[in-house]
Amino acid sequence: MKEIRRLVLQMAENNPTWGYSRIQGALRHLGHRVARSTVAKIMKEYGIEPAPDRPMSWRTFVRSHAHLIAAADFFTTEVWTARGLVTHYTLFVIDVATRRVHIVGTTTHPTSEWMEQIARNLTDCQDGFLMARRFLIIDRDALFSPRFKAILESSGVEILLTAYRAPNMNAFAERFVRSIKSECLSQMVFVGQASLDRAIAEYVAHYHDERSHQGIGNEIVSGAMPQRLGQIEVKERLGGLLNYYHRRAA
Repeated sequence: MKEIRRLVLQMAENNPTWGYSRIQGALRHLGHRVARSTVAKIMKEYGIEPAPDRPMSWRTFVRSHAHLIAAADFFTTEVWTARGLVTHYTLFVIDVATRRVHIVGTTTHPTSEWMEQIARNLTDCQDGFLMARRFLIIDRDALFSPRFKAILESSGVEILLTAYRAPNMNAFAERFVRSIKSECLSQMVFVGQASLDRAIAEYVAHYHDERSHQGIGNEIVSGAMPQRLGQIEVKERLGGLLNYYHRRAA
């Protein structure tokens, strides 16, 4: 009965349009013969509404619309300047389906005016990163100003705000922040913004063209195919902080 309960809850969560009979039929195909009333009882015990009243889960929504979704977030870095240590804010956008990252900009003062210009750049009709996306996931950080959101929405991009204290709702962006911090930025000391910009650019190139990603089956974002022949070489970035092992092309 424990497995049946688990399957009912999993099917209900992943398939919001499935009713009691549909779940009953799916269970039967797995060798479990249960009454429709049993399915209904399990769902009611866990507070799950019957279709079509059951809302789609966040996970299912993101998975079903991944090709239309991007996510945005900031990460901060301390940089030595003539004024001492100064916090720099870097805004990036990540394509949920492909994991491709676009560094939007870095500034010490992410003002409303700066964010407005960013919104215009992202929705530029020629090369705006969000032109092919319908949704943008962001958290409730005040840096995402009302004007920033309004410009995006006027261009047809729907803002999806995460719930309070729910970082998993923006898991793709959160994961990129952890990666660039642990693999690169936390290992370096920066003197001037130019040194930070260079490190970020090198990491993003490594992230796209050389680093495997578990979320897409350990493939490389750029789609580069592994070589089976040729001498093994190591390509270093940032003095060996980032390494890429590959075979020399024949």
